[in-house]
Amino acid sequence: MGLAISVRHLNDLARHDPEGGESERAAFAVLNQALAGAGVDWSEPDPDPADDLLHASSFPYSWLNHLRRAYVLRLWGETVIPALDVSAEQYTRDDEKIHDEVSMLSSHLLCHADTEGYYIPVDMDDPLFLDEDSGVRGAGMVGSSQRLRAELIELAPGIDIHPDEDGTLSAEELDRLARSSHTDPFEPEKFAWRQLYAACQASIDSGHAIVFH
Repeated sequence: MGLAISVRHLNDLARHDPEGGESERAAFAVLNQALAGAGVDWSEPDPDPADDLLHASSFPYSWLNHLRRAYVLRLWGETVIPALDVSAEQYTRDDEKIHDEVSMLSSHLLCHADTEGYYIPVDMDDPLFLDEDSGVRGAGMVGSSQRLRAELIELAPGIDIHPDEDGTLSAEELDRLARSSHTDPFEPEKFAWRQLYAACQASIDSGHAIVFH
């Protein structure tokens, strides 16, 4: 089992999984109501019959934590050593740094449930912490697709990814990343980065939420 990420129109989901489509529709209704109560003007767009899947990916839960670790080390001005190359003791110490940053309640990458929840295409300074009684998946934590993308761009050089000045990836950089071999020590971090970055782009361009499930 691992983390699945998708940006999709509900009609596309309903065509392939009618029961799952109804479940997602109900979950979005809960999210939309909770966001409105928090003063956030966004709701999942109405589906179009012609809509298709925009983005879908999955990877081990640990790879998300490796990426979060890289972000925190970069934030602290430390050299990012690949997670696969550090001792268990060092990784534990780095995890403590993650916990310190989570307590600041400001990072959209860090302040989000590991296994479920949403990023919405609204440019919010800080993550939303909705009332857990609202029933919103992910313990009520909702991030911004725009801010998540910005944090991914910020950490990218620490794991040998080099976006252009506007935050986009050139054709040459995309090709280099696509050809990364399994011997790349940053493979887990890079794979998680690429999938989250692609999800952010799909979400921002389409107006649909990124869903962790």
